[in-house]
Amino acid sequence: MHPRQIAHLQIHFCVLLWGFTAILGTLISLPAAQLVWWRMLLVSLSLLLLPRVWRALGQMPLRQIGIFALIGMVVALHWLTFYAAIKLSNASVGATCMALAPVFLAITEPLLTKRAFRLRELLLGAAVVPGVALVVGAVPSDMHAGIALGALSAFFVAVFAALNKRHIGRGDALTITFIEMSAGALLLTLTAPLLAQGGAAFALPGLRDALLLGVLAFACTLLPFALSLKALHHLSAYTAQLAINLEPVYTILIAIVLLNEHRELSLYFYLGVAIVISAVMLFPLLDRPTTLQSPEQAP
Repeated sequence: MHPRQIAHLQIHFCVLLWGFTAILGTLISLPAAQLVWWRMLLVSLSLLLLPRVWRALGQMPLRQIGIFALIGMVVALHWLTFYAAIKLSNASVGATCMALAPVFLAITEPLLTKRAFRLRELLLGAAVVPGVALVVGAVPSDMHAGIALGALSAFFVAVFAALNKRHIGRGDALTITFIEMSAGALLLTLTAPLLAQGGAAFALPGLRDALLLGVLAFACTLLPFALSLKALHHLSAYTAQLAINLEPVYTILIAIVLLNEHRELSLYFYLGVAIVISAVMLFPLLDRPTTLQSPEQAP
């Protein structure tokens, strides 16, 4: 199988796992700051046990470590705003907001990876906007703050996805994951006194929350995060993000089954989601290459 095809399969498997992250964010009773802090800390501590990570870390230039650390801080901001959005709305609404990321990526990826700007990407990304607007109009007004934070979270996705794409070839995937997760946990540790819960970010979770955090950290974070970094060797950040836009589908279906969220949402909400997903499915048809590309030529 061609490496690009394998990368597509890897990304879609990651999306399936990420579909559970919003659900877990709803089920875990911790505030957003605590949830993200524990998520990043658990992943960092688990990677400390791998000699491979230490060896690769010792061979990486200090400047490159600093770059990945900064990216990790952007990841922390993304997760912080994402889970805050879920707490203020629900899992389906928070996940749907992530579909705005291609609009931001169409602008940020050319700037941050030094590739040519593609008007088609911006137009296709913008096609999700009417769907998101319909979603906004279909939810109660007390969820609008969650939607605003979800849009901000989508912007942070665009920034760290583009930066990861630019620097992905400069380190081992697990080592990059360790640096980014550690830096994100450190950022949240240093800023804990500024957050609404103050030092509560260091509180021990209860047994139920601890078990759910374990699933979130390892099955829905460590595995797909490292796997997605490998996939970015052969895919553009924009192409990967369009696949990731299928995450709301998985999240909504799971939320209907586990959380009964369909009782909170109207038909117009699902119509908006349908528009978003249609725009996502349109991209591969319009962007199909006429010749098979090698990994080096892949966008």
